[in-house]
Amino acid sequence: MAETAQYLTLGLAGETFGIGIRNVREILDMRPISRLPHAPHFLLGMIDVRGSGYPIVDLRLKLDLPSVPATDATRIIILDVPMGDRVIGVGFVADCVYEVTDIDEASVEPIPEVGGRWQSDYSAGIGRKGDKFVILFDLARLMAHEGMPAAKQTQVDETVAA
Repeated sequence: MAETAQYLTLGLAGETFGIGIRNVREILDMRPISRLPHAPHFLLGMIDVRGSGYPIVDLRLKLDLPSVPATDATRIIILDVPMGDRVIGVGFVADCVYEVTDIDEASVEPIPEVGGRWQSDYSAGIGRKGDKFVILFDLARLMAHEGMPAAKQTQVDETVAA
């Protein structure tokens, strides 16, 4: 029997991406975001969800895609993202959310090394859903590139080297 995993599929710039459902806390309609001074360009700010603050990342900017105005379909996906030895709550802004779908793990292929519009090193692979491709995010790598303080990355690197 084929081993399947569930992914939340979302749209960004006409591409379909997938996030492992185990990382998804909830999906929210777009709402006002409080800006943070001196934040990286992809960090839009913070929102409050039932008394807890969540940093909000614009996935388009994180993937070096052009920013677009929010529409009625724009969603904030609240996720548990592994960062080092802990899990943090982060919100990702997506153009739209499609559905939760099963993807056969055996059908996941590596990202082709031919370039492309999105950052392939943020992806765990490409899955198939029928005749469509779903680019699967590697959340730890997506957030580690610009989200982790340098000291923390160095500490992790020393541990690996030891």
